Amino acid sequence: MKKQVFRSLVLALMVAGLVCTVSCAKKPVVSEPMGAALEGTVDPDAAAKAAALAKQRAMEEAMLREKALKESALKDAELAKQAAARSRFTNQNIHFAYDSADLTPMSRTLLKEKALWLGENPGVMVVVEGHCDDRGTMEYNLALGDRRAFSAKKFLTDLGIAESRLSTISYGEERPIDPANNETAWAKNRRAQFVIK
Repeated sequence: MKKQVFRSLVLALMVAGLVCTVSCAKKPVVSEPMGAALEGTVDPDAAAKAAALAKQRAMEEAMLREKALKESALKDAELAKQAAARSRFTNQNIHFAYDSADLTPMSRTLLKEKALWLGENPGVMVVVEGHCDDRGTMEYNLALGDRRAFSAKKFLTDLGIAESRLSTISYGEERPIDPANNETAWAKNRRAQFVIK
């Protein structure tokens, strides 16, 4: 019986010791990183450097935007210039005297400008259209329109434009710019017109 009381006493002490050991055990300590401990403090040099870097980046971005805008404006201006030159090429007709396919001094000047434009745009193909006023027979006016178109084409080829880039067609009196029956209208209709293919 002494043994049994002794065992019970030992067992009771062991249980009490375990309870004390478990309840008194230290809780695990989680260490905070150094940065977290210093979170409340700010390094003035680091803050100044960060502000300077942000300002520099903002300036660089602003310069890049400005450069892109300038390049875009230059490109737009160049495209507008090219469109205006193309429009001038197609909208400036050369005119002829009554019953003539001879080039006037003004026509030669315009054809020189057209030759310069064609030289700057080597891929462009052009149809030279010959037109007449409505006086004369249809057959006669078709032949005269053909001579006018050929006269303009020959002048351009003499200035160095490849003949393969130029073709001619005569419309005679079929496509008047001004349908009136007076000298002003007839002068407008006696023309060579240039159409880009």
